[in-house]
Amino acid sequence: MEKWEDVKKELLKNKKVAQEYKKLEPRYQLISELIKARVKRGLTQKEIAEKMHTKQSSIARIESGEANPTIEFLEKMTKAMDSKLVIQVK
Repeated sequence: MEKWEDVKKELLKNKKVAQEYKKLEPRYQLISELIKARVKRGLTQKEIAEKMHTKQSSIARIESGEANPTIEFLEKMTKAMDSKLVIQVK
Protein backbone atom coordinates (compact mmCIF):
# COMPACT_ATOMS: atom_id res chain seq x y z
CA MET A 1 0.00 0.00 0.00
CA GLU A 2 1.29 3.44 -0.90
CA LYS A 3 1.66 6.17 1.68
CA TRP A 4 -0.51 9.28 1.31
CA GLU A 5 2.53 11.56 1.15
CA ASP A 6 3.93 9.57 -1.80
CA VAL A 7 0.60 9.65 -3.63
CA LYS A 8 0.20 13.37 -2.90
CA LYS A 9 3.70 14.12 -4.18
CA GLU A 10 2.97 12.29 -7.41
CA LEU A 11 -0.41 13.99 -7.89
CA LEU A 12 1.03 17.45 -7.28
CA LYS A 13 3.39 17.02 -10.23
CA ASN A 14 0.32 17.74 -12.37
CA LYS A 15 0.06 21.54 -12.68
CA LYS A 16 -3.75 21.62 -12.64
CA VAL A 17 -3.95 19.36 -9.61
CA ALA A 18 -1.35 21.49 -7.82
CA GLN A 19 -3.33 24.68 -8.56
CA GLU A 20 -6.57 23.18 -7.22
CA TYR A 21 -4.79 21.82 -4.17
CA LYS A 22 -3.35 25.25 -3.40
CA LYS A 23 -6.77 26.86 -3.88
CA LEU A 24 -8.48 24.42 -1.49
CA GLU A 25 -5.67 24.20 1.06
CA PRO A 26 -7.03 26.86 3.48
CA ARG A 27 -10.44 25.16 3.60
CA TYR A 28 -8.96 21.75 4.39
CA GLN A 29 -6.55 23.24 6.90
CA LEU A 30 -9.53 24.72 8.76
CA ILE A 31 -11.38 21.39 8.62
CA SER A 32 -8.30 19.60 9.97
CA GLU A 33 -7.99 22.09 12.84
CA LEU A 34 -11.67 21.70 13.76
CA ILE A 35 -11.40 17.91 13.82
CA LYS A 36 -8.18 18.02 15.85
CA ALA A 37 -9.76 20.37 18.41
CA ARG A 38 -12.83 18.15 18.75
CA VAL A 39 -10.82 14.94 19.10
CA LYS A 40 -8.35 16.54 21.52
CA ARG A 41 -11.26 17.39 23.81
CA GLY A 42 -12.70 13.88 23.49
CA LEU A 43 -15.96 15.12 21.95
CA THR A 44 -18.09 13.42 19.33
CA GLN A 45 -19.83 15.20 16.47
CA LYS A 46 -23.12 14.50 18.25
CA GLU A 47 -21.92 16.13 21.48
CA ILE A 48 -20.80 19.25 19.62
CA ALA A 49 -24.10 19.39 17.76
CA GLU A 50 -26.08 19.09 21.00
CA LYS A 51 -24.13 21.96 22.55
CA MET A 52 -24.88 24.05 19.45
CA HIS A 53 -28.55 23.00 19.23
CA THR A 54 -28.02 21.65 15.73
CA LYS A 55 -27.82 18.23 14.09
CA GLN A 56 -24.84 15.89 14.05
CA SER A 57 -25.13 15.78 10.27
CA SER A 58 -24.31 19.51 10.13
CA ILE A 59 -21.04 18.88 11.92
CA ALA A 60 -20.32 15.88 9.69
CA ARG A 61 -20.87 17.95 6.54
CA ILE A 62 -18.43 20.59 7.75
CA GLU A 63 -15.81 18.02 8.73
CA SER A 64 -16.14 16.28 5.37
CA GLY A 65 -15.80 19.52 3.40
CA GLU A 66 -19.33 19.30 1.99
CA ALA A 67 -20.57 22.47 3.71
CA ASN A 68 -19.51 26.09 3.56
CA PRO A 69 -20.16 27.30 7.12
CA THR A 70 -20.60 30.93 8.09
CA ILE A 71 -18.21 32.63 10.47
CA GLU A 72 -21.05 32.72 13.00
CA PHE A 73 -21.46 28.93 12.76
CA LEU A 74 -17.70 28.41 13.16
CA GLU A 75 -17.72 30.67 16.22
CA LYS A 76 -20.53 28.60 17.76
CA MET A 77 -18.72 25.40 16.91
CA THR A 78 -15.44 26.48 18.47
CA LYS A 79 -17.26 27.80 21.54
CA ALA A 80 -18.96 24.40 21.93
CA MET A 81 -15.45 22.93 22.05
CA ASP A 82 -14.28 25.48 24.63
CA SER A 83 -12.02 26.86 21.95
CA LYS A 84 -11.73 30.11 20.03
CA LEU A 85 -11.92 30.93 16.35
CA VAL A 86 -8.99 33.03 15.14
CA ILE A 87 -8.91 34.34 11.57
CA GLN A 88 -5.75 35.77 10.01
CA VAL A 89 -4.97 37.53 6.78
CA LYS A 90 -1.35 37.31 5.66
